[in-house]
Amino acid sequence: MYKLIRPLLFLLDAEISHDLVFGLARLLYLVPGTRVLVRLLLAKITPRLSVEVMGLQFANPIGLAAGLDKNARNVRILSDLGFGWLELGTVTPRPQAGNPRPRLFRLPTHHALINRMGFYNVGVERFLDSLNRQGPRALIGINIGRNKDTPDEHVIDDYLRAFAEVFTSADYIAINISSPNTPGLRDLQDRKKLDELLLRLKHQQVTLGRTRRVYTPMAIKVAPDLNDDQVAVITKLALDHKLDAIIATNTTLTRPGLEHVLRAREPGGLSGRPLKELSTSVIHKLYTHLQGKIPIIGVGGVETADDAWEKLVAGADLIQIYTALIYQGPSVVRKIVAGLARRVAASGCANLAETVAKARTEPHLTEVTSFRL
Repeated sequence: MYKLIRPLLFLLDAEISHDLVFGLARLLYLVPGTRVLVRLLLAKITPRLSVEVMGLQFANPIGLAAGLDKNARNVRILSDLGFGWLELGTVTPRPQAGNPRPRLFRLPTHHALINRMGFYNVGVERFLDSLNRQGPRALIGINIGRNKDTPDEHVIDDYLRAFAEVFTSADYIAINISSPNTPGLRDLQDRKKLDELLLRLKHQQVTLGRTRRVYTPMAIKVAPDLNDDQVAVITKLALDHKLDAIIATNTTLTRPGLEHVLRAREPGGLSGRPLKELSTSVIHKLYTHLQGKIPIIGVGGVETADDAWEKLVAGADLIQIYTALIYQGPSVVRKIVAGLARRVAASGCANLAETVAKARTEPHLTEVTSFRL
């Protein structure tokens, strides 16, 4: 079905298509029985793929990356597509308009997107109101960031405020320090600034945990454009501050394999197929330092079960997708989950975690080893 309507959607501006699809889906969900039908068609229950990460039990390792549902408007719909969890946002303390349109571009031949959205969102108060009105849902990660107009000396205060606001509504909180579309944001990946940010956030996490009697895990989301020294710094600080996870990676400012593609010259972060090897390489470097001490959520260019498997073997514990949904439609989740389930069954192992652990120690079992070491 999606293959039939995609050409029509691609005639429209990418952001208009996005709003149109979800607007129609919300209307369709008003029809009784729609939600049950969607679950029957797309949500595949796979006990062998259940995995525990950050103290949370994920039904399967395939989640939605942040950016698709910035304002928590489509949680019920997305929860029914078979995802193990959803990451929503990025949300900032105050509402933010983002960058001028157009700010989202397709590169269909390369199954890629370029975005310079600029953290547009309704602000944390309205975000939470929308989230909390949607009833039963998948596990939820909430991705938080700074407001663009916040003075640099008060940036950490933005994160602290957003962190406190979402603390009891999120199953985990992702700290976005790597979007390329907010000036100065990636500077937070530098040693001194990141050390201070994590110190204060960790203190708040502990304090809120005591007063609200709940522990909400915290992850940081890093860029794919990191050199080896930056990876080493980030992993050391993550260990020092006892982070619960690292998300690798955000979009890239580079244009791997797209240097001569005219549309690729649009400013913004690149996601999709061209990002796959770069993000997998960063995952492997992180894992080399961490050796499983901190979980890694891998994201970037995952379109198939083989792509997901490659990232798992490289060191990821969970996988996220986004751009693949745009090009393949909602059935892509079921296909990836089913492919991983077949791999587990063929391995003779009891579950996904055992299958991945075996593959990491027996390279001939990986079948996918194209990432750069």
